[in-house]
Amino acid sequence: MSTVESATDPAALLEEEGRLALPSLDEADAIAIGTLLLARAQARSLAVTIEVRRVGRVVFRAALPGTSPDNDVWIAGKAAVVERFGHSSWYVRQRYLAEGTTFEASTGLGRPAYAPHGGGYPLAVRGTGVVGVALVSGLPQERDHALIVEALGAYLAGERA
Repeated sequence: MSTVESATDPAALLEEEGRLALPSLDEADAIAIGTLLLARAQARSLAVTIEVRRVGRVVFRAALPGTSPDNDVWIAGKAAVVERFGHSSWYVRQRYLAEGTTFEASTGLGRPAYAPHGGGYPLAVRGTGVVGVALVSGLPQERDHALIVEALGAYLAGERA
């Protein structure tokens, strides 16, 4: 289980995104982030699919035992939300819920093309903006989100797998 709790308050989630902005993101960074996610998932025997994208292309991908092609569909939908809205898929979900509505009702967008569920996280570079996406699918959505937050925090603290 992740050691990070997922916030549900949209303002707290935006603060979290700012705190987890990266100094840079190249392929080596994306692979390092993916490797941290993979190491945590394997250590906890989690059945997850992990993907890290940089500028629209997959740089790291792992599908652990117990996952299925359904996880690939969720990954694609979560990535579409992050890439379109520039925020975590969990934030997007919580924002609409806080407004008393749903993502689908407010945007007209729905599954499977768009999945406003936790587990898609923007990889933003300070001073530049979103240049990539970290994705996890396989756990309850708040835990997918929390696993990414945990790994990004560790990465920023200098941890490497």
